[in-house]
Amino acid sequence: MSIEKKIKSTVVLDIDTKTVLNLMHIGSWINEKNVNFFKPYNISSQQYNVLRILRGQKGRPISLTDIHDRMISKMSNTTRLIDKLILKGFVTRRIDKNNKRRVEIKITKKGLNHLCSIDEDISNHTEQVTQYLNYKESLILNELIDKLRGE
Repeated sequence: MSIEKKIKSTVVLDIDTKTVLNLMHIGSWINEKNVNFFKPYNISSQQYNVLRILRGQKGRPISLTDIHDRMISKMSNTTRLIDKLILKGFVTRRIDKNNKRRVEIKITKKGLNHLCSIDEDISNHTEQVTQYLNYKESLILNELIDKLRGE
C-alpha cells in the first residue's frame, strides 16, 4: 500500500515529501513493534540500547556522555534511563572521587543475564520485522539509508 493510501492523502505527494513520510511511517511502525517486543522484558528499547552499549564495554566503566553519544535515539534522557536501570539492578553508577562531574556506569551480572535472556529472542524479532526483504534488498536499503544520512 502506498503512503498516500495509508495516510488517505487527497493530493499527489511530491517525491521528497513521499520519501520523508514513508521514513517517518516506517520508523513509527518499527518503534511500535519494538515496544511490544520489549514489554515482556520490562525494559524499553532505549534501556536495551544502553545495556548493549555497556555490555560492549566488557566490564570497563563508561561515562554518561559516552553512552549518550553512542545511543541510537539522541532524544533519550540518558540520566533518566540509567536511573531506571539502577532501580532494576541492571547497572551501577559511581562518581569519580577526583572529578565529581564524571559519572561512570557499569553493567551488573543481573544486567548481563537479562540481556542474555533477550538475546535468545531478539534475532527472531528482527527477522520478523524484515521478513519481506531478501538479503540483497536489505543491503540496498542499508546503503540508501546511509546515503540519506550523508555517510
